[in-house]
Amino acid sequence: MSPPAAEGGGGGGGEQQPRQQQQGGFGQSITGIIRIAVFWYFASKFFSPKKPADPSHLISNLFQKGEPLDMWLYLSENQRFNDFGNEASLVWHETNIPYATWGPESTRTLSLNYHPSDALKNNGSLYAHVFFARSGYPPDPNDPEYQPQAAFGRTHSVVAYLPKSRSDKRKSLLGNPKDAEGSEPVAMVAGDAEADSKDDGPVEWIAYWKPNITINLVEDFTRYGHNAVPQNIATYLNIDPSNGNYYPTIFYNEFWLLRDKLIAINETVTELLLNLEVGPISTMKWQLFLQIDQSFQIQRSYGSMLEGEADELKRVFLEGNPYLLVITMVVSLLHSVFDFLAFKNDIQFWNKNKSMEGLSAKSVVVNFLCQLIVFLYLLDNETSWMILASSGVGCCIEFWKIGKAMHIEVDRSRKIPMLRFRDRDSYASNKTKEYDDIAMKYLSYVLFLLVACFSIYSLMYERHKSWYSWILSSLTSCVYMFGFIMMCPQLFINYKLKSVAHLPWRQMTYKFLNTIIDDLFAFVIKMPTLHRLSVFRDDLIFLIYLYQRWVYPVDKKRVNEFGFGGEDDQVPGSTDITTANEDEKKTN
Repeated sequence: MSPPAAEGGGGGGGEQQPRQQQQGGFGQSITGIIRIAVFWYFASKFFSPKKPADPSHLISNLFQKGEPLDMWLYLSENQRFNDFGNEASLVWHETNIPYATWGPESTRTLSLNYHPSDALKNNGSLYAHVFFARSGYPPDPNDPEYQPQAAFGRTHSVVAYLPKSRSDKRKSLLGNPKDAEGSEPVAMVAGDAEADSKDDGPVEWIAYWKPNITINLVEDFTRYGHNAVPQNIATYLNIDPSNGNYYPTIFYNEFWLLRDKLIAINETVTELLLNLEVGPISTMKWQLFLQIDQSFQIQRSYGSMLEGEADELKRVFLEGNPYLLVITMVVSLLHSVFDFLAFKNDIQFWNKNKSMEGLSAKSVVVNFLCQLIVFLYLLDNETSWMILASSGVGCCIEFWKIGKAMHIEVDRSRKIPMLRFRDRDSYASNKTKEYDDIAMKYLSYVLFLLVACFSIYSLMYERHKSWYSWILSSLTSCVYMFGFIMMCPQLFINYKLKSVAHLPWRQMTYKFLNTIIDDLFAFVIKMPTLHRLSVFRDDLIFLIYLYQRWVYPVDKKRVNEFGFGGEDDQVPGSTDITTANEDEKKTN
């Protein structure tokens, strides 16, 4: 039975030159022929059709499709099992299971209650030993009727060892004892164990019970070359040493076993539920599960996926409505497209913009500060590097937009060079700056009051890691909840100027479409009430923008967002004047 499984120079006269050229040409010809021969050899090795392998050098499955099998499942605290006579270890026995066929007789299930021993309660081990044999043959090698090529098995751990949940490092900054008593442990993942051990000492590992064990027999009857088995399959292939053929592959399927389904084993546990299932699985589905798990591991190692995100993705397929899932995927794709188009047009607008007339420069500065606050908050909460990179790029773009909206100079008059911001002439020489100052003055009163109230509430009733974390979390929450206030100065400027021709309407259209998509997500996806309200508050702002666009007609004489007026191309001989105006606007 298979075990559970250099160049030189020289001188010469003018008479020898033709001869040297002839010798050089002959040598180059020989070299070229050799190169062609070498190239042809390697090309024939890699691209020539392969000859069919000799049947005597192929390995095949020892079992036939539909062949009846008997199954024994033993639970033991020993990794190697040979105590077949111990009836207490045998927890499941099935007969006449047709191999690699789909039907009611091919799938068997069983649920049982397991009573853990004292050793298992103290971080002990427990293994599931499953054995299959042709009907009528025993799995015990000591049995007289035992046939080595008629039985096979595989061992799998029923217990997973994970770092113990660490205590929450957050605390009440005001020293509230009731808050400390109500603190809950934070789930700790294996990837954080090394980092956490540097701060809090050695990490304690505990045993977790796997409540579901799914045993799949892979439907694989491929005839592989003796030394040409694919690496991803060779790892699981169980070869018979006597003839070189392979046994059916046993796959313990844990793809749908999520982390939150595991049960911690300790001294208080007296009974554990174990759900068992055996059934067939196709080779394609088996390889798909392996490839997806391998992809998740690679992404976690690169930092592009956090621990637990893979489980959340699987949960969507497990618990979500398939129609709703398809709609969500399509809508998410549209959201990404509109987001990219809005980003592209935003860059184009500010890159070509020559005048700040009608635009709120203070809103640009405040948007940069909001983006910087969000970036620092993500950095403080150990977010994945991909999200940090995206937020960091957005922060740099917002700072670049400040350079387009204002003059940025370096003040070297002090010991430490400082950045100095100065308004552009196109912004300060008209009513735009006056209206912008009025709007920001009154809105800042409202914003500061809301920020102060929320920060005090967060300090009194929420827990934080430090005062720095409290400041960041309070500011970030205010950005999410009250960020729409920063859009109001532009509404006030539009109202006073009675025009909206200076706005980047193409970019705003894409953002409005994204807001509509967010409205859909607000109805179909579970989210906090504040976040749901923040989606609809953006709708209100955009509706006001649309109303202003309808009320205020387009003024052909007003300079648009690219620095041109509607009548520029209608005045003959105005090329020189337009060029002069452009040069003047670039300096403003």
